[in-house]
Amino acid sequence: MSHRTGIVLALAATFLPLFAYGQKAASAAKDDENSLVIVFKDGRQKTYPMADIARIEVNTTKATVATVTKGQNRFLGKWRVGDGAGSHFYITLKEDGVAEKSLGSSHGTWTVVGNEARISWDDGWHDAIRKAGNSFEKVARSPGKSFSDEPDNVTKAEMTEAQPL
Repeated sequence: MSHRTGIVLALAATFLPLFAYGQKAASAAKDDENSLVIVFKDGRQKTYPMADIARIEVNTTKATVATVTKGQNRFLGKWRVGDGAGSHFYITLKEDGVAEKSLGSSHGTWTVVGNEARISWDDGWHDAIRKAGNSFEKVARSPGKSFSDEPDNVTKAEMTEAQPL
């Protein structure tokens, strides 16, 4: 992929929700609110349904410009969550897929699966942060359990510091 095409894709992925590109893009957005429109320098446009896109990667000859995973940005930042015993701790989800927490083993990794952020901690715990009605919740599973097992506890999750993309 050329350097210029990579930049165009990165800009389109970043600013698509904020801008409509031309009349074709505007009419395409009316037809499908959840689409990605790429406008090339020669005026050609290509529309992709967001339901078909797992992630967008833009590479240049020097370095990766951006990697955007659908839905990931709503989880980026610092979360205040319950510990299942009446106290709370903090989970920070970073853009590079690293997770940190203020309780137990502090390091983990995370990814978006469906509509939740799934976190696998180095100490074996598995947490998920997901939308529950008008708020968010943290679902915790102890070491030895998987994300499909019954949770050990479900507590409130509140975003305290969002991280911009």
